[in-house]
Amino acid sequence: MTIGTFISSLMVGPFSAKFGRRHGLWAAAVLNYIATAIQLGTTSKAALYISRLILGISVGWFLTFAQLYVHEAAPAHLRGIVFAVYQSMLSIGSIVGAAVDYGTHDFDGRRAYQVPLAIFFVAPTLQAVLMFFFAPESPRWLMVQRKEHAAEASLRKLRNSNIDELEFQAEFNEIRQSTREQLEQNKKYLFLEMWRGTNLRRTLLSIAVVCFHAANGSSWINIYTTYFLQIAGVKKPFEYSVLVTCTGLLGVIFSFFFVRLIDRRTVMLVGVVACGICQLVPAIAWTKDPGSENTGRVVVGFIALFTFFYVAYAPYAWLLGGEYVNNQMRAFTFGFATALNFLGNWLGTFTAPYFINPAKLAWGPQYGYIWFGSNMIVAVFTWFFLPETRDRTLEEIHEMFEAKLPARAFKNYVCVGVEGYAAEAMGKDLSMRKEAGAAAHVEELRDRDQEAANNKSQA
Repeated sequence: MTIGTFISSLMVGPFSAKFGRRHGLWAAAVLNYIATAIQLGTTSKAALYISRLILGISVGWFLTFAQLYVHEAAPAHLRGIVFAVYQSMLSIGSIVGAAVDYGTHDFDGRRAYQVPLAIFFVAPTLQAVLMFFFAPESPRWLMVQRKEHAAEASLRKLRNSNIDELEFQAEFNEIRQSTREQLEQNKKYLFLEMWRGTNLRRTLLSIAVVCFHAANGSSWINIYTTYFLQIAGVKKPFEYSVLVTCTGLLGVIFSFFFVRLIDRRTVMLVGVVACGICQLVPAIAWTKDPGSENTGRVVVGFIALFTFFYVAYAPYAWLLGGEYVNNQMRAFTFGFATALNFLGNWLGTFTAPYFINPAKLAWGPQYGYIWFGSNMIVAVFTWFFLPETRDRTLEEIHEMFEAKLPARAFKNYVCVGVEGYAAEAMGKDLSMRKEAGAAAHVEELRDRDQEAANNKSQA
């Protein structure tokens, strides 16, 4: 399945360039149906492997295309909160999945795995229906395809029907002009363009921030939570692991209250430092008093705290990874970054048993020392290199990267393009008003002449 997510993320750019974001999500739903149906009906190991590969491709496309769509469709001031909602849906899905697994663990025969698998049909079906009726194609993707009228119609559908026309035209003109400039700058082979000029910095930042997920140790914590609860002496480790998952949902709900108020850099810094501490404390406790009941409680408590802080800041790492790249290459760059993150997660999960297994290195929770160091490196990188993008449009972010601003200068920079696009929209509005006023004046003069002629004939 991990191979499937890796492959599908690399395919996002080429597929999206031709078919768009909506079709990517629909294709993911179809692949999900196929993979789930095979797993429900097969008893062949080969068919099971193939279906898991297909399911991995589906999952990779769901995650990547959904985030691309949110990046390009949400208004700048709401992009953060929409990503938080997206993360909360993932957390709810994890909780539902764990609950279904627990509810069916006493089933006999094939029903024990068929019932949980059948749940896979629900979410893609709901998404496909909602996408069909309520979600137009990404306006920025349409603009890259030079379909300006379709892009304008899409943007109107995505914005409030009561939006001020000047505000709408300013946003649309900003998207149009910025995309035109990007199309002129970049050549045909977009994967190569990712590594040239100002795009190189943007690509490296996107890869780095998306791979924060792999670098903070979340993969081994998520996979081996039940194991650590077991060695901590918890009598019902699986049930408690579900409760730990619930703390993640609490974390992302908590983030709803500050995402509009606090800078992205601050959220990332607090998140990675907190995750590092949550890895360090259990490691120290296990070093001083391995296997004791009190140490077990420390391990359980800090796993829950880690989950809380990780899920609270995780959506903003995805968010920044897509904000840093330009419209034309977003799918290529973000897909590549996501593929590397999946690879990093696999590496962390694959190597963890060699560190924590009593028959191998037998580090147990002391494995957290490594991930504490990794989190501190991420924190230093965030402090020196991550630009601030809160409440910025994607076009403003593009302008600042093109201006080659240092990371610290992004927050207070005044984008000249925004004023120009607003002025252009205002100029069009004034021109329309002048034309309307002139037409009304001519009509008024005609009415006066007609009235004078009528009076003269009556006299």
